[in-house]
Amino acid sequence: MGLAEVAQPEDAYYFLRRRFVVCEDVGVHTEPHGGDMEGNLEAVREAARQADWVLFSLHAHEGREGDDERPAEFIEEFARACIDAGAHALFGHGHHALRGIEVRNGRPIFYSLGNFIFQNETVTKMPADFYQRYGLDPHSGTPADAYDARQKAPPRPGYPARRWFTDDEKYWLSVIPSMTLEGDGLAELKLHPIDLGQGLPRSQRGRPMLAEPETAERILGTMQRLSKPFGTEITVEDGVGIVEL
Repeated sequence: MGLAEVAQPEDAYYFLRRRFVVCEDVGVHTEPHGGDMEGNLEAVREAARQADWVLFSLHAHEGREGDDERPAEFIEEFARACIDAGAHALFGHGHHALRGIEVRNGRPIFYSLGNFIFQNETVTKMPADFYQRYGLDPHSGTPADAYDARQKAPPRPGYPARRWFTDDEKYWLSVIPSMTLEGDGLAELKLHPIDLGQGLPRSQRGRPMLAEPETAERILGTMQRLSKPFGTEITVEDGVGIVEL
């Protein structure tokens, strides 16, 4: 069926999987797919009936238009709905960098904890097409040969050699949350800063270690800034972030 044969509603126009509407607030807005969200919420509600604690893991990359540090609207709406349906915490990942924390009804939403173990340069075996992609013989090439070639491959080297991964420190810094749960909510939430060793040799790069004091201060400062739009306050004591509940 061609585009001309698709019935268009009077208040919107559909094109390239986008819905265009007349609005004074120009920009891109997103919302969860109703059926997909309800299916997930049903699973959360069922888990809440069967378990003491329900933890939801959400993999999503999308951010706000022009502000990738803030999750897309559909992510925020979905995350809050999961908490309302019975999840005790939601852990977001996929963005590869930190995003803020929201505490909803005493339950945390981690919109992104960034990377934790980021060691894809030390895999000992790779498939044949990986070597062929960089012009190497899959029978004689070694993983180290392929990783070296990948770092130099134009125009977009692969993980983690892409310019925006090697040059931007934020992809190599994160936090480990420590939660104390009581009843249906949090009694305490601490954030322990970690450093994945951006500038270390390949054999060590990507291994999470507790951050040195100066780096830890920067990490927690970032978390304070990213969490503020959600009304979340974070204090710092002895290099550890304390989320005010």
